[in-house]
Amino acid sequence: MRLYRVGLFTDVYFPNPNGVTTSVYLLLRELRRMGHEAWVVAPHHPEAPEREEGVVRVPSVPYPFYEGQQIALPSSRHLPTEFEVIHTHTPLTLGVWGLRIARNKELPHVSTFHTHYEKYAHYVPGLAVLDKYTGIIPRLAKAFYNRVEVVIAPTEPVKRLAEGYGIQRPIRVIPTGIDNRILEEAPLPSPSPWPQGKRRLITVGRLGKEKSFDVVLKAVAEMAREEDVFLVHIGEGPELENLKRLAAHLGIQDRVRFLGTVPYRYIGGYYRMAELFLFASETETQGLVIWEAQAMGVPVVAVGAEGVLEGVVDGQTGYLVAPKDFQALAARALELLKDEEKRRRFSLEARAWAMERSAERIAEKIVAVYDEANEIVRVEPRRLIFPFPRLPQSTLEDRPRDF
Repeated sequence: MRLYRVGLFTDVYFPNPNGVTTSVYLLLRELRRMGHEAWVVAPHHPEAPEREEGVVRVPSVPYPFYEGQQIALPSSRHLPTEFEVIHTHTPLTLGVWGLRIARNKELPHVSTFHTHYEKYAHYVPGLAVLDKYTGIIPRLAKAFYNRVEVVIAPTEPVKRLAEGYGIQRPIRVIPTGIDNRILEEAPLPSPSPWPQGKRRLITVGRLGKEKSFDVVLKAVAEMAREEDVFLVHIGEGPELENLKRLAAHLGIQDRVRFLGTVPYRYIGGYYRMAELFLFASETETQGLVIWEAQAMGVPVVAVGAEGVLEGVVDGQTGYLVAPKDFQALAARALELLKDEEKRRRFSLEARAWAMERSAERIAEKIVAVYDEANEIVRVEPRRLIFPFPRLPQSTLEDRPRDF
């Protein structure tokens, strides 16, 4: 096995917890364990530790429209080494920087297509409207990913999405790994966040509109009519106050606890204490948290959309319901809570199925993609790359003028 010096370029990383962050963290750890010299290149964050093994922080400024997010201001003097492989995880500031480094130095460039970018357009003022009329997001994604040697997609639906964007580079389906060991070794939370005697529900994720946590709250309100349920949510996000108001409106404010961020090394303890995991997001490319929950033996009841469709074996490790159908979500959850034998059977099936997705095995597959990308650079003629697409001229000329 060839050992590489790998640069993992990402615009999101700890202390911001999300699927991309976890994916990059686990890949960094496993690559280093295998003997590769791997580095994460991420924006500086005021709450990040001063020293992080294998992490290089690039100067950044706060993003004004999303609390906690930083915009990187890259400079080559911050690079820790001469990389042999560039692996980008976001097509934003640091992703474009990584792309530029790979092109200028003729290095193999691998990029993971993590998510459905149109579903996040509301975080950039005016972008959703602009994309509606110009299709700028798929065009930019096509321009970025067609400049890499190999694209990694976490699921088959994401591969099809990338192909629909017009991405013509080789696309390899490799899911994000699960750190079974760190999840199993996490201590149980003490005191328990669930009141004694309550049925223990859990959900995890960033509180953004696209995650549809309002559907989960409505389902909890339905369930509360028949069972003494209590929901614990782990994560933060801009919709927190709106969701607290919704819980009060539904009369379940005393049945929900928003814990905020929990360090990754502790989250396994919360999974293991829960009886059921609820999830309603329609934008997941793979739903990493539902894999983590199942690896800890927690059955999942979720909407059947996007990557979640591949993340739950319906009727075996959990149940899938139609998007936005909070009544079906509640009904399926109650079915498992009222039938303890079935819930335990689902728990065993969920654990056995999810445990096949270890971070170690996934890292080995990604290194094989590095080998493939390196060979492509060696044998493929240098491709003619056209400039990134620009906005239609009429769009600029038709803007209202300030006079």
